[in-house]
Amino acid sequence: MSTRQLSRPGTALLRRLREPVPPQPERCAFCGQGVPPAHRHLVDTEEQTLTCVCTACGLLFRDPGAAGGRYRHVPDRHLTDPDPDPGHRIGEQAWTALGIPVGTAFLFRNARQDRLVLLYPGPGGATESEPDEAAWQRALGGSRLAAALEPDVEALLLRRTDTGIHCLLVPIDACYELVGRLRRCWKGFDGGAEARAEVDAFFARLAERARPLREDGPR
Repeated sequence: MSTRQLSRPGTALLRRLREPVPPQPERCAFCGQGVPPAHRHLVDTEEQTLTCVCTACGLLFRDPGAAGGRYRHVPDRHLTDPDPDPGHRIGEQAWTALGIPVGTAFLFRNARQDRLVLLYPGPGGATESEPDEAAWQRALGGSRLAAALEPDVEALLLRRTDTGIHCLLVPIDACYELVGRLRRCWKGFDGGAEARAEVDAFFARLAERARPLREDGPR
């Protein structure tokens, strides 16, 4: 399994998150209007970056065919599967087979390159690796969350704790937000106490927003 430091996906968002006070307000990439901190994003599938948009411009890209399919609107759904198939509950063996060296990682499908991408946070940002497709299929490929996953714009966010390995389906920008938050406070080899507290708080917020997969409605 090869790994490399992530250089392009999410770099704009990461840059914003690690700056305590942005030099100027964030603006929509299309109309130039100022946007609030909790604004929406598009995925530029050609450049593999996140693009900030206002609500009005974001609505223009809800159609997957808009702009020739280059820009894809990031949904705002957070899903959990309360009753996963016993054959697709992630165990330690599957975690090891995926090659995840830390306690938190996320996976998404790059549609343009037709490949699975695994990323995990660290002191330098997000490190990318290409997991073994067979290992992915055994661990998650047949799960209901994996079947619901939208390529490019959503990810499966995984966390290993003392109680087991947990999986959520979340917007891709939420994953890059976590990466940026950890980069600012990471210390030592494993991140340190502050980073662990940041992860705990982040997942607690996600848990409040997540709803069972069977209740999923329009994106």
